[in-house]
Amino acid sequence: MKRRVATLLVLAAMAAGLPPAVAADGDSAAAQDTPQSELEAVTQDIQLTKQRQAELRQEIEKLDTDRATLNQSLIDANRQVQELEGEVDRSERRLNALKVAEDKLRQSLDQRRDVLAEVLAALQRMGRRPPPAILVRPQDALAAVRSAILLGAVVPDLREVADKVANDLQKMVALRSEQEQERNRLRANAAALIEGRTRITLLIAEKQRQRNASAEALAQQQQRAAILADQASGLKDLIARMESQDATAAAASAKAEKAATVARSESGGRPAKSLGSPDRLAPAVAFVDAKGLLPMPANGRVVRAFGEDNGLGGTAQGISISTRPAALVSSPSDGWVVYAGPFRSYGELLIINAGDGYHVLLAGMERIDVGVGQFVLAGEPVAAMAAQRLASAGAMDIGVSQPVLYVEFRKNGTSIDPAPWWAASNVEKVGG
Repeated sequence: MKRRVATLLVLAAMAAGLPPAVAADGDSAAAQDTPQSELEAVTQDIQLTKQRQAELRQEIEKLDTDRATLNQSLIDANRQVQELEGEVDRSERRLNALKVAEDKLRQSLDQRRDVLAEVLAALQRMGRRPPPAILVRPQDALAAVRSAILLGAVVPDLREVADKVANDLQKMVALRSEQEQERNRLRANAAALIEGRTRITLLIAEKQRQRNASAEALAQQQQRAAILADQASGLKDLIARMESQDATAAAASAKAEKAATVARSESGGRPAKSLGSPDRLAPAVAFVDAKGLLPMPANGRVVRAFGEDNGLGGTAQGISISTRPAALVSSPSDGWVVYAGPFRSYGELLIINAGDGYHVLLAGMERIDVGVGQFVLAGEPVAAMAAQRLASAGAMDIGVSQPVLYVEFRKNGTSIDPAPWWAASNVEKVGG
């Protein structure tokens, strides 16, 4: 029996890749890293090589630079990056769950440490003083019977304890194997995510280069927008000032209203099935007819929905999405940019005129990659989040440490619920 139990314990520990102390001593649990530090260790060394960066630049340079191809490449790259961000989030959650399961097993082994010590001590005593053999010394028959009775009572308990320990160690082996597979998956997705973000950065740079906007003109535009932002009393006033006093924003607003009129007349009131081809120069679908078609601007978790308590005694005028650090932000709809820059407690603010009096507001980003007067497509990358949460009016008192993107839809200056416009698949991915 000693040999059987000892063999079970040793083989199970060896198979788990654990020292024997794990089976008899759970103190090693204290030496384990926290889930967060382990996740950081998995991804901290992942970087895009200079060679791969050069290959991506050559790929972009060889890309057919007509508007449709460039726009489609941007939209596709952004969709892939958002999917990778979601997969990385899920991998991190699975690793955390596996870590919790491993900790529970270690606690279970630790709780049985004293029992295991007694089992091993009993086996050692049995080895030193084996029961007498009846055929050799018949006079010890009574002692042999007593020993047999004692062994008959003890052996099942010993076997049960040994089997439980072996079972726990086998579970530990499986957990560690699953953790390693999940780490490898996380590393691969993190590497692909970095490459996808680099590709988008290069595509945006190419698109900006094609616009041929001089640095001087851009600086003047930013200066005018800053002056009007300082004069504005609120968001509604800011939009009104930009579209009436800034020539570029006014021209963009006029284009948006004209495009909305054309889109409404061409649709004939029929429900839209898609937003149109990627080479469109104006919205092919009126904003009011785009319900159920718009993509969420970022992958993440909705931490505050429209109409909920905003923590300041009022209700939320938009939705707040907790994103990954440095997550890309895409335009929820087609439209023209009428404001791009900082605005009071909103931080970096982007306002898109979608026509028919509809405006889309995005706030809480660290960087905006589009300028006033630019036409953007739904799903096109337009900004990036920070590495950590930034203060913004739309994200106050949410209680999360990750970056928070604030999204608001407006109709004639009044906030409206964006829920009817989101595509069902995007709602499931973002709100899950």
